[in-house]
Amino acid sequence: MASMPKALGHIRVLDLSRVLAGPWCAQNLADLGADVIKVERPGAGDDTRAWGPPYAPDADGKPTSEAAYYLSANRGKRSLTVDIAHPEGQALLRELVLHCDVVLENFKVGQLRRYGLDYDTLKALKPGLVYCSITGFGQDGPYAHRAGYDFLIQGMGGLMSITGERDGLPGGGPQKAGVALTDLMTGMYATVAVLAALTHRDRTGEGQHIDMALLDTQVAMLANVGSNYLNSGQRPRRWGNAHANIVPYQTFACSDGHIIVTAGNDGQYRKFVEAGGRPDLAQDERFATNPLRVKNRAVLVPLLDAMVAQKSRDEWIALLEAAGVPCGPINNLDEVFADPQVRARGMEVELDHALAGQVKLVRSPMKLSATPATSGAAPPVLGQHTDEVLAGLLGKRPEEIAALRAQGVL
Repeated sequence: MASMPKALGHIRVLDLSRVLAGPWCAQNLADLGADVIKVERPGAGDDTRAWGPPYAPDADGKPTSEAAYYLSANRGKRSLTVDIAHPEGQALLRELVLHCDVVLENFKVGQLRRYGLDYDTLKALKPGLVYCSITGFGQDGPYAHRAGYDFLIQGMGGLMSITGERDGLPGGGPQKAGVALTDLMTGMYATVAVLAALTHRDRTGEGQHIDMALLDTQVAMLANVGSNYLNSGQRPRRWGNAHANIVPYQTFACSDGHIIVTAGNDGQYRKFVEAGGRPDLAQDERFATNPLRVKNRAVLVPLLDAMVAQKSRDEWIALLEAAGVPCGPINNLDEVFADPQVRARGMEVELDHALAGQVKLVRSPMKLSATPATSGAAPPVLGQHTDEVLAGLLGKRPEEIAALRAQGVL
C-alpha cells in the first residue's frame, strides 16, 4: 500500500489547530496523503497531549507522556514547535505558508490578526491559499466572540433535546452523545470544504477563506429531524432507543443482554414475532401494519419485551439472521475490536511510535481502490520534526535553528 499513489500527495497543510475538530480534519487529509505540519506551542503542544489518563504504554507497560486522546486525532502528521506570539515565530510561519496549500486554524475570531497570520495577510502573500477557520459560532453573528465547546453546542444546537430517554421514564431527560460528535462532524465537513476549495483553486488559481462553525454543523446534522420540525412546526420529542415512526425499531432486553431489532416493514415484523413463537402478534389486527403498531405502541412493546426476554442474545441473533430480520448486539469496546467484521476490515492498526515503541490506533474508514487512505506514521511527539521541517522546507542551517531555539522561538 505504501507504494500506491496518494490522492493528496501533492498537498501540504499548515495545521494551526488543536483539540479535536481541526485536528480531525487535518488527520483526514493526512490519511489521504497530504503532508500535514502540525504547529504546536513549545513545551506544551496541543492541549489534548495532557488529556489523560489513559496514556500510551511503553514496551514495559508504563505510561508515556502521550495521551490516548491526542493519539486519536494526530496520526500521519509532522510536529513543529513554534511560539506564534514571538515575532520570529510569526515570520517563520509566514515563510512556511509560501510552501503550503492549506492553512487550518481554530483560534478565536480575530486573534490571528494580531500575529499577522490571518487570512487577509496570508492571502496577500499567497493568493491561491485555502484558509480554513473553525470556531464555535463562526466569523460573524452575535455569538462570534464566544468560545465554543462540543458539549455546549450539542445543547445549543438541539441534539440533546432529541437524545436521551423519554420524559417520565427512569433516566429520562436530555443527554449528550458519548463522543464529541459535533467536533467530529465539523472536522468532516471542514475536510469536504477544503477539498472543494482545492478543486476550485486547481481550476482557477484562486484561494478562499472557509468559515466553519460548530453550531452551524450541529444544526445541519439535525437532518430529517430538523426538516420534520421546519415542515410541521411540531417540536420533536426524545424517544430513547425507540423510533418515532417505526415499531419495532428499538432495543430489547434478552435473558443475558440486549439486542437491537430494526423491523422496517410489515414482513420483517411478522418474521420477528414468528421467530419468537408469537405468530398471534402478527395476526392481531391492532399490529397488522406499521401505522397501527405505532398507534398501539404502548400495548405491543410490553408483549415484545416479554417475548424477547425468553431467549439469550446469541439465540435471538441466530434466529433473526436466519429469518432475514435486521438485528444486532450492543457491543462494548472489547466486543467491537474482537468482532470478526471489524477485524476483517482492518480497523485496528499498530504503528511504530518514538516513545511507546508501538501504539494501537483506529484505521481510517476511507477505502479507495486506486489511492487508498493510509495510517501513515504514528502521531508525532512534541516537536519531533521541527529541525526536519525548517531545514527541508526553509533551508535553515543547524546554527540558525539552534539560535531560534535559544531565543525561545522553537
